[in-house]
Amino acid sequence: IFGIYGSADASIHTALGLHALQHRGQEAAGIVSMKNDEHFLHFAEGLVADNFTSSRIIKKLEGTSAIGHVRYSTAGKKTARNFQPIYAELSLGFLALAHNGNLTNAQTLRKKLINRGAIFQSTMDTEVIIHLIALSQKFSLQEKIIDAIAQIEGAFSLVIIHKDGIIALRDPYGVRPLSLGKLGDAFVVASETCAFDIIGAKLEREIAHGEMISIGKNGIESSKPFAEKPSKFCIFEYVYFARPDSLIEGKNVYEMRKNIGIELAREIKIDADVIVPVPDSGVPAAIGYAMESKIPF
Repeated sequence: IFGIYGSADASIHTALGLHALQHRGQEAAGIVSMKNDEHFLHFAEGLVADNFTSSRIIKKLEGTSAIGHVRYSTAGKKTARNFQPIYAELSLGFLALAHNGNLTNAQTLRKKLINRGAIFQSTMDTEVIIHLIALSQKFSLQEKIIDAIAQIEGAFSLVIIHKDGIIALRDPYGVRPLSLGKLGDAFVVASETCAFDIIGAKLEREIAHGEMISIGKNGIESSKPFAEKPSKFCIFEYVYFARPDSLIEGKNVYEMRKNIGIELAREIKIDADVIVPVPDSGVPAAIGYAMESKIPF
């Protein structure tokens, strides 16, 4: 997921950011931008480079704020109605949301919402969040989001766009990564820091477990509205998901993979001719194993 607020080139930066995050999902991509109260959107099956490079598409995504998503389906079928960001018109106006993670109580909540009259357009667990926000009796958008999030369980890093800015939040367990960056006067959020590098943004910090940040014309506001939980960060980010040049939880992914290989060589010694990496994400670990074991890479 990717989001930017306060840039005249918001849609360009979002397309580039998604290109840098392409390894996290290759099924489809989507961008939603906003200019004042107007929203603009484009979704496409396949790769970012094949669908978001034409000036015609970028020009139609007007505005100084935008969010984007690359899809790797874990909940919901591989159909166009499950492309993200998911969007809707709510009582407080237009809202779009991009989600990285899995909700473990999505089916239970979905059944309850349908029984209350909710009409679902997709099979994604993400749509549950939109309905919970829409039905919340709280006053402000931030309060509605907090009310909705308090009802869901599982892994979720989210970025939300609305007429007044963008909101980003990370679940209290911190299962999936989310970072905050700065590009001139613009604020950027992304699943990985490699998305900052491609647009020349500077990493400010990681969004903390259970933290919600609101970015708008008054700058950035941070809060921790959810009960503190023990860290359950997903080790598979270091093993496979993340790009090796990203910083995740303050650690360089390439170095972490190499160190995993070194530790593996210490714990499990083998009689072999060569160490071969499979697939590409195994290269640093194989290098580490080869270094420690003295078996050729």
